[in-house]
Amino acid sequence: MRGSDNIHKTYHRNKTVTVMFICVAAFMVLIGRLVYLMVFQSEYYIEKAKELHERERTIKAARGRIIDANGEILADNKTVCTISVIHNQIEDPETVIKVLSEELGLSEEYVRGRVEKYSSIEKIKSNVDKSVGDAIRSYELPGVKVDEDYKRYYPYDSLASKVLGFTGGDNQGIIGLEVIYDEYLQGEAGRILTVTDAKGVEVSEDGEERIEPISGRDLYISLDMNIQSYATQLAVQTMETKQAKSVSIIVMNPQNGELMAMVNVPEFDLNNPYTLPDEAEEAGLSQEKRQELLNAMWRNGCINDTYEPGSTFKTVTAAAALEEGVVTVDDTFSCPGYVMVGDRRIRCHKIAGHGAENFVQATMNSCNPVFVTVGLRLGVDSFYKYFQRFGLLDKTGIDLPGEAKTIMHQKENIGQVELATISFGQSFQITPIQLAVTVASLVNGGRRVTPHFGLRAVSADGTDIQSFTWQVEENIVSEETSATMRYMLEQVVENGGGKNAYIEGYRIGGKTATSQTLPRGSGKYIASFIGFSPADEPSVLAVCIITHPQGTYYGGQIAAPVVKQLFENILPYLEKMDYNNRSGSDGSGS
Repeated sequence: MRGSDNIHKTYHRNKTVTVMFICVAAFMVLIGRLVYLMVFQSEYYIEKAKELHERERTIKAARGRIIDANGEILADNKTVCTISVIHNQIEDPETVIKVLSEELGLSEEYVRGRVEKYSSIEKIKSNVDKSVGDAIRSYELPGVKVDEDYKRYYPYDSLASKVLGFTGGDNQGIIGLEVIYDEYLQGEAGRILTVTDAKGVEVSEDGEERIEPISGRDLYISLDMNIQSYATQLAVQTMETKQAKSVSIIVMNPQNGELMAMVNVPEFDLNNPYTLPDEAEEAGLSQEKRQELLNAMWRNGCINDTYEPGSTFKTVTAAAALEEGVVTVDDTFSCPGYVMVGDRRIRCHKIAGHGAENFVQATMNSCNPVFVTVGLRLGVDSFYKYFQRFGLLDKTGIDLPGEAKTIMHQKENIGQVELATISFGQSFQITPIQLAVTVASLVNGGRRVTPHFGLRAVSADGTDIQSFTWQVEENIVSEETSATMRYMLEQVVENGGGKNAYIEGYRIGGKTATSQTLPRGSGKYIASFIGFSPADEPSVLAVCIITHPQGTYYGGQIAAPVVKQLFENILPYLEKMDYNNRSGSDGSGS
């Protein structure tokens, strides 16, 4: 029995020791864990505890400015306020409701709903004028927060509206350059951190911690406010006198693709981009219809819309034919007033015909039968090859959103009639910017440049500069063909259909066009002219397109004079400004 008792006592003693060992081990683990948390993880948990007692409010960053070629600010920021309330900190709800509804012009019902809502922080209204924000701040109402931030502001209202674009309430770009360069312009938001007690009441002695926002970069662009302003005046005047649907003007440096102006009237007010023209504001307008009208108002026809270019496209036909060697300037033709293609009679704009003429004269006369003949000499394969070589089947790559592509027949669907009409600019559609870039490549020595506005993005302190470069494709045509094109198009202005663009003392080259919009027989036309100067070494190229003019609708009579007036003003100006050296750029970009 005694042996059995000893065994039993030994068993219990061992069991007790084991349990004690386990308890001590567990206690040591807990001690170790506590030391680990309190010593090695202390900063982490202090930060977590702090977060439980912090309220965070965002501070908008100042968006980068958009600055023109002369240093004029086209898009800036205006200081505004955001008004918010913190429910747990409000001491007199009725006074808060009364003050905010009166100062902000809001209904008491709306403000009450925000004030009485149990949330960490509730925004009442943003983009409040600073004077109103200061007035609210002067009441010193507990629980009411007035934070200053920024709202986009455009000093020149509607100037270049469809180029610059605008921003939304979140300070992000919506259309135009604002959206394309958003990553540079946007900046980085800051924060205001407020410490509160367990009830959510602000602990005044700890105050507020501010993490300052980082301003966006300034965007420097090639657009020249003076040229843009004058081009806009001309476009508005033309639209009113001709009762046209719209007028577009593009001004570009053909040597490097820098865009000096892009006008598409009617423009819209950048500071009120959601306000429709008076005639469009109708009672009962559905949300869908309203958005449709807004989209149409914001639309930039220079890049978003396609049209049949008409006779301005004869520059492309001529360049392709000269490059391919199927025609020379001395080749002679006879125009009886029409040309037969299969069973189709294609007429010349001069019903009686031009009679005998060489290729230069045919270009001066904008003679359809001659260009049909030349186009048929090229043939479908060669013509399509040059469409591709000139970049007409691709987008230009302009730094604006929504660029449309050329609408062209599939190669296998081009018959003799289609080829004939393509030769003088019908039965396909391109954008105005595509026409400008293509003609630029034909007269600048054969270099297809990328049209662009963006030059560089610069940080607020000027230390970080991001310069933009732009693709250039060489040898679109030979220098010989390019020189011939410059000569022929100068003759068009000096002695041909473009004579209304002639300016004494300046060498101007160009081509007119008058195209009928679909459906044929509608009586609606598009008049256009593309011109460049100096004719021997172009440094500026301009396109004017007048859509659906009333009365006289010929491009040589109504579009060429617009470019003439434009050049009469901007050529002396550019000489004075020494434009080619001002931007310090070459053909590869800026």
